[in-house]
Amino acid sequence: MDVSRGTRARFLAAGARACATALGAALLAAGCSAGEGRGPDDDTSRAAAITQQPEGTDPFWVNPDSQAARQVAAYLKEGRTADAEQIRKIAEQPTAEWIGPEHPEQEARGFTEAADKAGRIALLVLYNIPHRDCGQYSQGGASDGDAYRAWVDAVARGIGDRPAMVILEPDAVLHLVDGCTPEEFEEERYDLLRGAVDTLTALKNTTVYLDAGNAGWGHPDEIYEPLLRAGADRADGFAVNVANFYSTEDSLAYGKQLSERLGGKHFVIDTSRNGNGPYTGGDPDERWCNPPGRALGEAPTTRTADPLVDAYLWVKRPGESDGTCKGGPKAGDWWPQYAMELARAGE
Repeated sequence: MDVSRGTRARFLAAGARACATALGAALLAAGCSAGEGRGPDDDTSRAAAITQQPEGTDPFWVNPDSQAARQVAAYLKEGRTADAEQIRKIAEQPTAEWIGPEHPEQEARGFTEAADKAGRIALLVLYNIPHRDCGQYSQGGASDGDAYRAWVDAVARGIGDRPAMVILEPDAVLHLVDGCTPEEFEEERYDLLRGAVDTLTALKNTTVYLDAGNAGWGHPDEIYEPLLRAGADRADGFAVNVANFYSTEDSLAYGKQLSERLGGKHFVIDTSRNGNGPYTGGDPDERWCNPPGRALGEAPTTRTADPLVDAYLWVKRPGESDGTCKGGPKAGDWWPQYAMELARAGE
C-alpha cells in the first residue's frame, strides 16, 4: 500500500476489510471465524461488535478492542443498552494509539499489523520525550536522549513498511517556547525531535505530523521558528489542538496562519473533544484538565473544510483522563463517567 506524501490521497489506503482483534499490549491480529468456539457471551459480543468506518471518508483504523469497545460490551452484558449506545459513539470511531515506554516495537508492530489486515492506516502518537510535560500530570518520558533515540528506533522497526500516521510529541515544542522546559534541556530536545522526524519519515508508508500547540496558547509567530528547528520542514506537516478543546474553526484559523509561516505545510486537527469549545470556568491554569460540559467533536475524516487540512483526527482518546484533577484518575486512564458526559453532551 503506497502512502505518497503531500496529497490527500496518501490516506486512502487500499484493501478489503478483515477481521482483526487485539491481544494484549502488542495487539496481535487474529482471524475471526463465525461459529467457532462460541461461549455464553457470544450474543453480547456480536451486539457490541465494532467495525471499520467507510474507507473513502475515514481511512484510519478502528481498534475493535479499545477501552470504549470493552465498555460497550460490559454495558450490554449488564443490560444497559442505552448507556452502551452512548459509548458506542466513541468506540466506533478511529482513535490514536499512544505507544508506551516499555514495548515500543511490539506495540507499533501489533497496531500496524492489525490496521493493515483491516485495510486501514494506523494512527499512532509518540509521547516519550525526556522531561515530558514539565512535571505536570503526564510527567515522565525517556530517561535520557540515548534512551529516547533507541525507543524511536524500536517504534520504526515495529511500523516497518505498513501504513501509519504518527503524531509526534504533543507539547514538546510548545514547552520549549513557553519556558516550561529548562534551558539546559532545550538543545537536546531540538536534536531529538529532528532525529525522530528523520527516522520516521524515512519509512516507506509513514507520515509524520509534529505537534504545534493550539489556538489558545499564543501566536503562530512565536512557534514557527522553533518548529523549523525541531524538523517541521522535513515532516509531512504539523498537528494542532492535540488533547485540547478549541473549536475546529479556531484551530483552522491558527493552523492556516502557522502554515503560511511554514511555507504552506499541511496540518491535522484533533477534534476529539472540541464539540462545545474550550472551558472558561474554574482555575485558568487547569481549564484544559478534564473540563466539565465538553462534547465529542467532528468525527475523524479526510474530508475537511480546507485543502491545507489533511484530516480531522481523534488524537486524544475521548473518555481517557487528563490527570488527577476534577475527580479524575491518573492521566491516560479510562474514565467511564467522563466518556458518558462527552457522548451525551453532543446530543
